[in-house]
Amino acid sequence: MKVVVAPDSFKGTVGADEAAKLIAAGWKTRRPEDELVLKPMADGGEGTLAALATAIPGASWEHARVFGPDGRAMNAPWLMLPDGTAAVELASASGITLMDALSPLDAHTFGLGQVISTALDAGVTRVLVALGSSASTDGGSGMLSALGGRFTTADGQPISLGGRGLMRLRTTDLAGLARVPSRGVIGLSDVTNPLLGPHGAAAVFGPQKGADADEVDVLERALDHYVSVLGEAGVRVAHDSAGAGAAGGTGYGLMVWGASLELGASVVADAIGLAEAVTDADFVITGEGQFDGQSLAGKVPSEVLGIARRAHVPTALVAGRIVAATDGFALAISLTESAGSTRAAISDPRRWLIDSGSRLAAKLAVAIAPAAPPDRTDIHS
Repeated sequence: MKVVVAPDSFKGTVGADEAAKLIAAGWKTRRPEDELVLKPMADGGEGTLAALATAIPGASWEHARVFGPDGRAMNAPWLMLPDGTAAVELASASGITLMDALSPLDAHTFGLGQVISTALDAGVTRVLVALGSSASTDGGSGMLSALGGRFTTADGQPISLGGRGLMRLRTTDLAGLARVPSRGVIGLSDVTNPLLGPHGAAAVFGPQKGADADEVDVLERALDHYVSVLGEAGVRVAHDSAGAGAAGGTGYGLMVWGASLELGASVVADAIGLAEAVTDADFVITGEGQFDGQSLAGKVPSEVLGIARRAHVPTALVAGRIVAATDGFALAISLTESAGSTRAAISDPRRWLIDSGSRLAAKLAVAIAPAAPPDRTDIHS
């Protein structure tokens, strides 16, 4: 049998690449003769570069010297793909895990813009921007500044970086922005939030970045002012566009530059050739840390399940916790249930991922006739 293993990361414990290897190792303990094809996935969050690097032959790691979200100099990785695409990750240049202490009003995305600029200087023809794990709520203004945009105060001085600095914004000049490469720029995200309002960047994601109620109000007003000043400069990007609020409004900033926004799982699946790998597969396995009501709304399990369904290939789900109906999956395994508790699963996730692969292979062996070729309809019985 050919089995494709395409999980997302199990956030906070195991990356997608390692999760795929562990599930495959468990499967091999039961069915060593099977062909296991590893296609670790991502939805545009942290770990997207690692998933692409693992799944795309010829991808090469590059680095850029940048200012991180708190202004400290650092090296940020990016990925050059064989087709001339640059894949960059906000988390690696302007991410919340790079902060020693959260600074919701002053953290910024300047470093992300520096990485993109470095990739453009290398002659890339397309840029993929993974938008997860932002530290800031600056509407992508820091990124745009690094790409050549000018944001100035009433006396003509550059505004300070970060969401708070937008309050002093009076004029903007985008004439110097770097040109969008020939094949475009795509922002990858797993959220569809607008920039402003109760479902926007400040209200929903500000608290995750350390903002209290007063700071959320400051950031909301700053972003609203930012939109107004850009509008006066002729920018016609709608702040209520789906995904504009992603990564503290960096989705909006990307659209101001001329980028499009797409659900990350779909773009990653296309980039790694998942559909081609599944076409002649007999079984597919996907997974993530928690399978819940959001999982079938554009996240990795839904994308993998959709691709497998179109190819008429049964799919299994492995998740740390399962708190929603798993309709559509032939089999489903919860690491929490296998380990006996959430604490036990988190304390040794590698053990339980291997166990899940082994259990799936064992269940499959029962579902098909031992002496007969695999019958996909039997797997669902």
